[in-house]
Amino acid sequence: MIRAVLDTDVSAIIDIYNYYIEETIATFEEQAITMDDMHSRIIKVSADNLPWLVAEDDSGQVTGYAYACKWRERFAYRFSVEISVYLSVNHAQQGLGTQLYTALFKELKNLSINTVIGGISLPNPASIALHEKFGMKQVAHFEEVGFKFGQWRDTGYWQGKIT
Repeated sequence: MIRAVLDTDVSAIIDIYNYYIEETIATFEEQAITMDDMHSRIIKVSADNLPWLVAEDDSGQVTGYAYACKWRERFAYRFSVEISVYLSVNHAQQGLGTQLYTALFKELKNLSINTVIGGISLPNPASIALHEKFGMKQVAHFEEVGFKFGQWRDTGYWQGKIT
């Protein structure tokens, strides 16, 4: 089931995201996120009238989440958002990212969003495949812009239209 985020989801979201911080290059954050940090991020997305969705399994456990945030603060960018999706490591490669993005894109269309942008730490073939599945195309590649786990890392940006 895909639904809007609740305050009671914050702990599960932190567990999912902190795995990516501590074990992968999917995010360039290096310090684990606290309850207050994540709660503030969710409140910011909500205050901007943008969606933050969670997926839960039959037992009610949060298995992943996706959200959109402002691409930039300038008013002319109001129809463009940056999107992100994170899945529980135990629920990857099961179509959950597709389900979350399908629901997210539907909500964004209802908000008259025109453009979605996804930043991907490279290499990340699974994330690239997911974004391209939604018609997004790579529009930028920044070399050695992040330093994590003792190595310089690249970032790519994928852009698509809400149809």
